[in-house]
Amino acid sequence: MRQLSVIKTENVDLEKPVNKLNKPLMLQRSITLFFSIILLGAANVAKAQENGGLEAGKEYILADITVSGKMSYNEQTVITFTGLEKGQVIHVPGEEISIAIKKLWKLGLFNDINFYATKIEGDSIYLELSINELPKLSDVKIQGVRKGKREGLIKDTQLTLGKVVNENLITTTRNYIENKYKKDGYYNTKVAINVIPDSTNTVKMVVNIDKGKKVRISSIDFEGNSQLTDGQLRKAMKKTKEKSFLNPLRIFKPSKFIADKYKEDLNNIINKYKEKGYRDARVLSDTVVYNPKKNTVAIDIKVEEGRKYYFGDIRFLGNSVYNNQQLNQVLGIKKGEVYNGVMLQKRIADPTKPDGQDLTNLYQNNGYLFSNINAVEVRTANDTIDFEIRISEGPIAYFNHVTVVGNDKTNDHVIYRELNTRPGQRWNREEIYNTIRELGALGFFDPETIRPDVKNADPSTGNVDVEWHVTEKGSSQIQLQGGYGGGGFIGTLGLSFSNFSARNIFNKKAYRPIPMGDGQKLSLQLQGSTYFQTYSLSFTEPWFGGKRPIQLFSSVSHSKQFLYNFQSRDVDRSRSFTISSVSFGVAKRLREPDYFMKLSHSLTFQYYALSNYNTGLFTFGDGTSRNLAYTIELTRDNRYGGFIYPTNGSVFTVSFRTTFPYSLVNGVDYGSLGDKKEYKLKDANGNYLSEVPSASNPNPSVVDDYRDAAADASKVDQERFNWLEYYKVKFKADNYTRIYDKLVLRSLGEFGFMGAYDSERGLVPFERFYLGGDGLANYALDGREVIQLRGYPNQSLTPVDADGTQIGATIYNKFSLELRYPITLKPQASIYALTFLDAGASYDRFKNYNPFQLKRSAGFGLRVFMPAFGLLGIDFGHGFDPLPGQTQKNGWETHFIIGQQF
Repeated sequence: MRQLSVIKTENVDLEKPVNKLNKPLMLQRSITLFFSIILLGAANVAKAQENGGLEAGKEYILADITVSGKMSYNEQTVITFTGLEKGQVIHVPGEEISIAIKKLWKLGLFNDINFYATKIEGDSIYLELSINELPKLSDVKIQGVRKGKREGLIKDTQLTLGKVVNENLITTTRNYIENKYKKDGYYNTKVAINVIPDSTNTVKMVVNIDKGKKVRISSIDFEGNSQLTDGQLRKAMKKTKEKSFLNPLRIFKPSKFIADKYKEDLNNIINKYKEKGYRDARVLSDTVVYNPKKNTVAIDIKVEEGRKYYFGDIRFLGNSVYNNQQLNQVLGIKKGEVYNGVMLQKRIADPTKPDGQDLTNLYQNNGYLFSNINAVEVRTANDTIDFEIRISEGPIAYFNHVTVVGNDKTNDHVIYRELNTRPGQRWNREEIYNTIRELGALGFFDPETIRPDVKNADPSTGNVDVEWHVTEKGSSQIQLQGGYGGGGFIGTLGLSFSNFSARNIFNKKAYRPIPMGDGQKLSLQLQGSTYFQTYSLSFTEPWFGGKRPIQLFSSVSHSKQFLYNFQSRDVDRSRSFTISSVSFGVAKRLREPDYFMKLSHSLTFQYYALSNYNTGLFTFGDGTSRNLAYTIELTRDNRYGGFIYPTNGSVFTVSFRTTFPYSLVNGVDYGSLGDKKEYKLKDANGNYLSEVPSASNPNPSVVDDYRDAAADASKVDQERFNWLEYYKVKFKADNYTRIYDKLVLRSLGEFGFMGAYDSERGLVPFERFYLGGDGLANYALDGREVIQLRGYPNQSLTPVDADGTQIGATIYNKFSLELRYPITLKPQASIYALTFLDAGASYDRFKNYNPFQLKRSAGFGLRVFMPAFGLLGIDFGHGFDPLPGQTQKNGWETHFIIGQQF
């Protein structure tokens, strides 16, 4: 067989393969191949001519191509990669084979490529392509980091099994890992990657990571500063902090050295001077000295402060939409004030507050997307600087095409009705951010990924397109809620579907596993313990009628409670108390005084029935009572950053709940009915008897007297509580403030008051406030509101009557500070840790109210939110004050938070 080597490439070592991402190397190799084809081809042609074979410059017809060598690809697939075809006219040497070789190299799959002419018959030529495929990844091992970090590194570096292993992969993997840990303060990180042959054309990769110790900053010293102290300049450096003697680890602002952050902080030093009027301040030099023994760096910074300047005249040019007075009001800078370059820039456009009050937003919130505003220094006289604010207003922009992508479950109309960026409306930047909040508040999407993509902004037409990107997250929950209270465990099992579709209930194809996508909420709940059960069903339609954000909500429930002895924990099922209720309500989003206001109205009817249930709740044990109440509530909610972990904003709520004032119109003289205690007998110790005496006092006449008194008391309470009468006022302020990065401070204040229309009729024993504990044990059927105050047993901070029975509070206040920091905020699970300070108190009547006499506690806890199960958590609270009737502080309490969101 006559063999002619047309081109043979050099063998490429695994550590130096060719890859299409390495463009300089590819260019060099392409040039090498081009000249190799000419030189090697010419030499082989001359040799072939001596043997009477290949003729120089002659055209040949490619009769066949065969493929040999180490490879996992199909032979025909490789031939297709070359672009050569049977019957094709080629030149040897010539351009066709050169192009084929380049194509194979660019694939980045091979490390050895050889073409051979195996046979020549007249004008036909037979070629053999010999290739060696680059090895593929069969396994990855990462050493030197915790097990929990390894999976994330493999994912980030895309070291998937079966991936081609070449020099570029090894280099990019090494660089990524080193840079990642340098950003975390491990400035001396070293990464060694070993490639070990596994089997035929596969390799294992072992990544050894030596993070070393974090390089910390031992000291930051300044030279040349006289107007600002070293402490002020160090404080201006947000990300570069020296070690502190009192806080050597610097939990919230670590002292690790990161070069990129250090460069940013050098600019922050200059900005600090500009805030104080020193426009010409600059960093003359900075040195970073590394101490390998202590693994620390010492930073020396030399500054030149310059002179102090003041604002002079400020003129506006190019403005026609707003007059000078309106612009000056937003700018807020007066002649003669100390020059502040940072403030001036923020008043023009504040990048840290996209919805801030600045000149740019003033224009952009009125349609002027294409506006441009710049501050220009026009004159400097001594220490005074005059400015011109040059404004190019541009044309008004209008939303044109508005689309949404990423919603796989939620129907389009549910999203579009929440958008404030509708086609034909003026461009409004504020409405962009309002829409982000609204979409996040739905609870259907990951708030961290909601993003408006502005496209095709055309100043000539004034049109702009917006594409909203959303990412679905789980919106249905299996609620498992529990808590200890009243001497036992209270459990709740429920299903909550937050993106329900009622119109598809009878559509079998819509069950996946339930009909979803229309934004409605359906909740089914079962709550119970050994002595009570509650069943409830609720439904909410957020857009009643489909045209306006008018929320319609309704619920029905039925509960039954048996008589329970808290000491012996015995249940008497022959004695029970049931309540059935139904409620309807509407809520409407308001536009005034601002976009975040919501007004709601609700009407609730409750029917109470007692069967042989003498407990002191009522003096009658057999009978009925009714509660028809109307509630009006005004809420302002501008939280953002996510419903589970808000980072900024607040919620203010004020509500008024009332029944009809029956005593004002029914003509009953409740003063003549007397107090129910007048109809109760006392034992030898002077305590009121709550049951008919038997063994303790068998005297028949006493028994008869008691029964007569009980019957009279029953008549009184049947008259007094046939229809419940009361009113309640409540206020709640819940504020979230970002302290640093994702560290958030939650501050909370609550107040509640319950009153009576007729002082002689008095307050009903229902609907009262019970303070203390985890806020979960709302097990009683008397309509009580359980207020959380950690560090104390459930409902333990509640007033009692003369015989020690809890009667509930008619007035309370509570204050709380909670510092939160997230561990992870991923859609699959959101986890954050917290510390808290709580204080509060409750009172049986207003004359005893003292807002400064509070029960205090402090502690820490953890919250885990998973879409399938809701909020899970645990709190450890320490009560600093004694319980009512005790003298020693309460001490530590453990609270389990399961299913409740607060």
